[in-house]
Amino acid sequence: MADLHEWKLSEVIRAWEDDPGAPPTYRTPILRPQPDLQALPLALRIADLPPSQSGDQPGTVEFRYWAAADALRRAADFWGSLLGDDISWHPSVGDELTVTLDAGEDLNAYYDRAGLTFFHQSVSGITVYSGESPDVLCHETGHAVLDAIRPQLWDAASAEVAAFHESFADISALLSALQLDQMRVAVLAETNGHLARSSRLSRVAEQLGWAIRQISPTSVDRDCLRNAANHFFYRDPVMLPPDAPAAELSSAPHSFSRVFTGAFLRALAGIFRAQQNRDESGLKQASIDAGRLLEAGVAAAPIVPGYYAQVAAHMIAADHEMFGGGYGRALRSGFVRHGILSPSGATALTAAAVGEHALGIVGARTDRGEALERVLISGEAYGIAGEFSCRAPAQGLRFGVAGASPAIGSLAYGDAQRVAASFVEDLFRQGRVSVPEEHLTAEATMDAEAGIHTHQIIRADGGLTLARRAFD
Repeated sequence: MADLHEWKLSEVIRAWEDDPGAPPTYRTPILRPQPDLQALPLALRIADLPPSQSGDQPGTVEFRYWAAADALRRAADFWGSLLGDDISWHPSVGDELTVTLDAGEDLNAYYDRAGLTFFHQSVSGITVYSGESPDVLCHETGHAVLDAIRPQLWDAASAEVAAFHESFADISALLSALQLDQMRVAVLAETNGHLARSSRLSRVAEQLGWAIRQISPTSVDRDCLRNAANHFFYRDPVMLPPDAPAAELSSAPHSFSRVFTGAFLRALAGIFRAQQNRDESGLKQASIDAGRLLEAGVAAAPIVPGYYAQVAAHMIAADHEMFGGGYGRALRSGFVRHGILSPSGATALTAAAVGEHALGIVGARTDRGEALERVLISGEAYGIAGEFSCRAPAQGLRFGVAGASPAIGSLAYGDAQRVAASFVEDLFRQGRVSVPEEHLTAEATMDAEAGIHTHQIIRADGGLTLARRAFD
């Protein structure tokens, strides 16, 4: 990063490091160079015209614009530097990812394959803008980045795949924050170098979490939206309830995402400990190396029941090829501690076992357009006239690994049809599916409750299909 004295005064803006903070604590903005939103390979465009830089203090439209632009560019630059010049947004997005900073009242934000959309809402006399928090901005950008890397994940009917999308987005917020010199210094001081501890880094979206907590006290963590420093242990999401308080685990994507995010933070802490320099420069290198391993793992892992375990195994294999296995112990420890890999599964990923496949893993983005197979779901149980199809997680395995059984050894996953049916059941239980009136029976359970539907029933390819609308 260029020294502050090298920036032209006319090109300096104010922005947040990671989050404005939960009231009544507000952080102090930092000075940043004016970002170039249209920089390649991942160009962005904020729908509003850029305001002047005069009066860009917290609470103003000018500040929110430039703070958002800085965070969006930081996330896009981080992932763009790892993915290379050939990466581009999903074709439906176009050349530029369009960002709407304030689309009305809601405590939410989403990516919908057209762009990113953010909202505002007043709570306890304080107006919170989801598009002001770098954590939320970098999270939503992470959804778009993952959709560029592995678009097949978009429509996969799997609670674990949907949760991984949310985990990747939270990890995007963590890794993007670590690209700031000030943030790395602050985190090392707060954690005394033990990154797996709760800190500003691990606490995602403190202000938005505070706002939601005022309305629904048990639906988010006590000090943020989600905390990556957690002890959640893997369970087969098919066996979990569709919703639960934040202190418990459910199959809902945001809840179940915390298992993988917690494992990743532990792995990142181990990768940092493996650095020659355990200072802010070493932490930056650890964040880059961890991001490279994550991208390599998700690009190559087959979309199957037990998707977390496959991503974990492919990250370990990628480490063998990219870093000579130097981070293997850190990765295995993180994934075993959170049950994503059973101990026997993790130790079975020997140098010989992964070496056979390592060259086919690193840089594997050759099947980005490969669609998942469709399976049919009866609509009768949901008040839908006729059957509809969805995409099942049924690709071929490369590594025979699995999550940990609650007792001993490894889990035995259900087949892809069962995983898809369970995911669909959860969507309807959670009221997440929009169904046109002409497809509903008199016994339908859906109502007209306001809110963002993540999925919809559409007519395509001669029949009804469950299609994703957004990640919110």
